[in-house]
Amino acid sequence: MLSKKNRVSSKDVDLIFKSGKFISSPTFNFKFIKTPSNQWKISFIAPKSVAKSAVRRNLLRRLGYSVLKKINQSPFGIIGVFLFKKNEDDVVVIENEIKNIFSKIY
Repeated sequence: MLSKKNRVSSKDVDLIFKSGKFISSPTFNFKFIKTPSNQWKISFIAPKSVAKSAVRRNLLRRLGYSVLKKINQSPFGIIGVFLFKKNEDDVVVIENEIKNIFSKIY
């Protein structure tokens, strides 16, 4: 898991969904807002439409956080949310899609 200071709060999630931009990939929708600061905050959301079981949704979120921690190339000045579109267990696929999304931003 990422530290609390690097995860998006619920207030920020509302702001992101109202006024943020988005990038789509086969597994994720990434909704984000660029900020002038050098901090970044990113969270993962796995809705019930993707996985009915809470255990499964939490596993998807944990996989996302572990991949994000491993990549260690998080873009600075971004507040964003990865929204799962489908149930994906393959860490390599998740990692490649996150890298592709980050490369589209910068």
